[in-house]
Amino acid sequence: MNSWKKTFTVIWSGQLVSILSSAVVSYAVIFWMSLETESAEVLALAAIAGILPQSLLGPFVGIYIDRWDRKRTMILADTFIALCTLALSVLFWLDIAQMWHIYLLLACRSVGSAFHTPAMQASVPLLAPASQLTRIAGINQIITSVSDIAGPALGAFMLALTSIGNILLLDVAGAAVACISLLCIRIPNPERQPDRQHDLRKEFREGLAAMHAVPGMGSFFALAIAVWFFIMPVGVLFPLMTLQHFGGGAYEMSLVEIVWGGGALLGGAIMGARTYRVSRIVLINLMYLMVGLSFLLSGLLPASGFALFTVFTAAAGISSSVFNASFISVVQTRIEAGVLGRVLSLYRSFGLLPSAIGLLGAGFLAERIGLTTTFVLSGSIICLIGAAAFRMPAVMRLDAKEQKSE
Repeated sequence: MNSWKKTFTVIWSGQLVSILSSAVVSYAVIFWMSLETESAEVLALAAIAGILPQSLLGPFVGIYIDRWDRKRTMILADTFIALCTLALSVLFWLDIAQMWHIYLLLACRSVGSAFHTPAMQASVPLLAPASQLTRIAGINQIITSVSDIAGPALGAFMLALTSIGNILLLDVAGAAVACISLLCIRIPNPERQPDRQHDLRKEFREGLAAMHAVPGMGSFFALAIAVWFFIMPVGVLFPLMTLQHFGGGAYEMSLVEIVWGGGALLGGAIMGARTYRVSRIVLINLMYLMVGLSFLLSGLLPASGFALFTVFTAAAGISSSVFNASFISVVQTRIEAGVLGRVLSLYRSFGLLPSAIGLLGAGFLAERIGLTTTFVLSGSIICLIGAAAFRMPAVMRLDAKEQKSE
């Protein structure tokens, strides 16, 4: 087995345990909050608490990721998340936990993820050949998808067995496994200029400049961020669509989540199975069209069309996996390793801001123009963005240079 494969086997083992335990805890917390409050507003605030810190910190986090040792950064981020989760668990044991404590925990977890995720993504090109980046991103997507499928079921099962305070300990154990796996490998850092005096504003500008240094890359990022802006409002409306338009219940809502996760798992498996001789830009643009069509057609379905709704949901799940694997590998291939942390953090920040806006605006849209109209409108705009992407020569040429074989 090649050395890079051995390294990623260790990383993936730790990440699978960590991501799965986090998914179980996250869904258990959501279910617990739903049972305790039965408030959509509480769930929306919880989601915002988990998104906003990453979005606000993104422009600054990347600077430090490119400065610091990336392995140490990931270990410290996981340790911080574990300690925060342990503190909340203690509050539940003492029976003094308040709802704002949960919001605070979700915000702290978001801060840790703001450092961990881009540090991990920025480390991949330093560990594996460029020809394997899409494949690695696909396998990472499989791990996330498995967790998305198993998380809801295991979260509900654990909540029936024990208290939420005990369930939180799963996240602590998962973080410990991830840290141990990272301690077992060596992650090189990109070359730095030791004599250089650090200037935060200058390094921030360098990250922004790197996003536009390659012709077409700025438009490439802008297209993805625009698509996320229209995906997020629809994403938070899936449960309401299932309940109100299709007349479903708890079973149907969980089925839609599992179908999405299953589609994402299939997409990750396709991308992780082998290296394909096809333009990743073409794949990304096609995925825009597929997601847009799935939303558009879902909005046109009658109340009796729940079965087709699940089919369109699965197609959107597949598309999200193929898009994520292709997008990240293009960025990892075309952006210099020394600024990759800043670029990925900026993209993550700019991409998450629409999430918060979508969460705040989803209810307004649904009440003003209706659920189905929101699906049709968002899907149509995403399709237009995907079609426009094919008309941008600079974007289409981003993956024109054939990657060298391993």
